Amino acid sequence: MKKLWDDIDKPLFFTTLIFFIYGALNIITSSSSEALNNGHSIYYYFIRQIVILGIGYFIGLIIMRIPSKKWFSLANILYFIVLVVLAYLALDGTAHRGANNWFSLFGIRVQPSEFMKPILIVLISSMLEKKRGILSDPNTRHDLALAWICFLAGAPAILIFVANDFGSMFIVFLIFCAIYFSSYISKIDKWKTLALGIIIIVVAVGFMYITRGKVLSDAQTSRFNFINPCSRYENGGYQVCNGFIAINNGGLFGVGIGNSRQKYSYIPEAHTDSVFAIIVEEYGLIFATVIFFVYIYIIYRILKISKEATTLRGRYIALGVAVYIMSHIIINLGGLFGAMPLTGVPLPFLSYGGSFALSLSISLCMVERIAIETKREKIKIK
Repeated sequence: MKKLWDDIDKPLFFTTLIFFIYGALNIITSSSSEALNNGHSIYYYFIRQIVILGIGYFIGLIIMRIPSKKWFSLANILYFIVLVVLAYLALDGTAHRGANNWFSLFGIRVQPSEFMKPILIVLISSMLEKKRGILSDPNTRHDLALAWICFLAGAPAILIFVANDFGSMFIVFLIFCAIYFSSYISKIDKWKTLALGIIIIVVAVGFMYITRGKVLSDAQTSRFNFINPCSRYENGGYQVCNGFIAINNGGLFGVGIGNSRQKYSYIPEAHTDSVFAIIVEEYGLIFATVIFFVYIYIIYRILKISKEATTLRGRYIALGVAVYIMSHIIINLGGLFGAMPLTGVPLPFLSYGGSFALSLSISLCMVERIAIETKREKIKIK
């Protein structure tokens, strides 16, 4: 434990730890109305979040003790398990918050698509490292290796989309593109992959339109009414409009901790997707600006670890986690501010959500392991 503590990236560790603690404490006020309406204590969601973060902490300790080169075998097993679960949910899942990719385990809702994100980051990164000899050789055909790598990302993305979770599907796509197009793979292979991907998407969209008469569900289509949401208050703009009202109420300095009015049934499940609106209402725009800078600093630290990594897998894993966090921030806040459709994507560190909190903490521990290996390798070289 002491050796781990000596080698981790401490600025990243302390920043994310404080952010997690603040996010959990903020859940008390943002979820109080929801908890009381359901007959629970105001600490109900806070306690559940703390338990999940505690589980993530212990899993993270295990991850940080395992060399990253051994993650590939475990990721293969977990990938297959989660893919089977996603296939089952896509075909026969129960809808929750507009998507079918949820199931109940001991009374707790689990979203397997969240776990697929860090699994895919490890799998694609490790595969690119293992296939470097083949993919870097100009005299060798790369088609099969590239097809397999693309399939690993494409299969879960398609299943998540079929389950009506467009936000998670898009994030999986962004993670894959960031790793794949920043890799050593030749430009011609990247362009071929891009062209083939566009053709597959066009064919898939056409097939869905012919067989179903539509591509997106009615709930997904309604979310594209994000421009001037208050003018469409009863036709898809309800949640975003009330988010605007909360932000406007907050002003520069906020109405005070616990004094939000919009969390009282105006914003559905205010402690999840729209938690940032409640934060701005209670703490004000100046405090919200500080949160933006903290996000920028966290992403900067992770990208720094990616740049300094001594292995390809380490570089791509850290990059994938940075894009994972960045995608959640942009899509969540973009939907909240009416710049893009609201897709139900949680906000890192601040939103309530067991599956996402666990996945995020595991991803950050993966980055810390890369930082540990980089530091130890540099010491060895010296």
